[in-house]
Amino acid sequence: MHSPPRGLVYAIYYTVLAVVAVPVILVAIVILSRGRCGLSRCITRYLVSMAVTDLLVIITAVILNRIPGIYFPGSFLSITPVCSLSITLIYIARDSSVWLTVAFTFDRFVAICCQNLKTKYCTERTAAVVIGTVCALGCFINIPWYFIHEPIYIINNVPWYCRLKAIRFTSPVWAAFQWSDRVLTPCAPFVLILLLNALTVRSILAANRARRRLRAHSNGENQSDPEMESRRKSIVLLFAISGCFILLWMTYVAQFIQERFTNNYQIQGFNDPKYILTESANMLQLVSCCTNTFIYGVTQSKFREQLKIMVQYPLNVIGKLVQ
Repeated sequence: MHSPPRGLVYAIYYTVLAVVAVPVILVAIVILSRGRCGLSRCITRYLVSMAVTDLLVIITAVILNRIPGIYFPGSFLSITPVCSLSITLIYIARDSSVWLTVAFTFDRFVAICCQNLKTKYCTERTAAVVIGTVCALGCFINIPWYFIHEPIYIINNVPWYCRLKAIRFTSPVWAAFQWSDRVLTPCAPFVLILLLNALTVRSILAANRARRRLRAHSNGENQSDPEMESRRKSIVLLFAISGCFILLWMTYVAQFIQERFTNNYQIQGFNDPKYILTESANMLQLVSCCTNTFIYGVTQSKFREQLKIMVQYPLNVIGKLVQ
C-alpha cells in the first residue's frame, strides 16, 4: 500500500489547519472581548491580543503563503515584492504571538509572586503598553527579512518568487541576524517561560503548604479547600503552556542548529529528509501559535459557559423561526 505524496499531505494539513483554526480563534476573540468570562480587564487584554496575533499567524503563514503556493502557484502573491512582504509579515506575527505569551506569563508571575508590585503592574493600562511595545518591536526587528530575498525568475521585467540571497550564507552580519532571530524566538522565550513558571509554581506550593498547616490546626486536614484547588489548576495550566510551547518549537530549533552546523542548505524535492524536517518544523510551530489561547481560554469554566451560549444562540433563533 503506497502512502500519499508528501505534497498532498502538506496541502491537506494546511487546508485543515486554516479551516479549523480561523473560526476557533475568531470565536475566542469574540467571547473574550465581551468580558463575561470572569477575568480581569488586564488578563482579557492579554488573551485577546494573543488570539489576534495567533489569527494573524494563520492568515499570513497559511492562508496567504502556504495555501496559495500549493493551490495557486504563479498568482499575484508570487511576485517577489509581495512574496517578501508576506514572509516579513509572517515573522512579525509569529514573534508578536510568542512574546505576548511571555508577557502574559510574566504578568501572572507578578500577580502571584510579587504582591507589592501587583497593584501597579497588573493593570489594564500597563497591559496595553506592554502589548503595544511587543508588537512595535516585532515589526521593527523583522524589517530585514524583506531585504534578504531575491527573485528566482524575471519574466517581462516582473520578478517572480522569493529565494534567500547568497549573502545570507556568507555575510557575518546576516549570520548574526539569523542567530539573533532564533535566540529571540524561540530560545529566549523557552528560558523565560520555564523560569517564570518554575518561580510561580514554587510560590504556589509554598503558599499551599502554609495554608495546609493553618487549616490542619483549625479545621482538620480532610476538608476541601477551594483556594488550594484553584492553585492546583494554576500549576497544571502553567505546565501545559510551557510544555506545549517547548515540544512544538523543539523541531524548529533542531532544524536551525542542524542547518547552521552542517552548512547544508540544498533541498532535493519532497522526499528529501532535510525538506521533511524543515516542513515539519514549520507545521509544528504554526500549530503552537494556535494553542495558547485555546489552553488559557477553554480551561476557564466561564469561557466554556459563554461558548455554550454562543453555540446555542443561532440554534434558538432557528427554532423560533421554524415555530
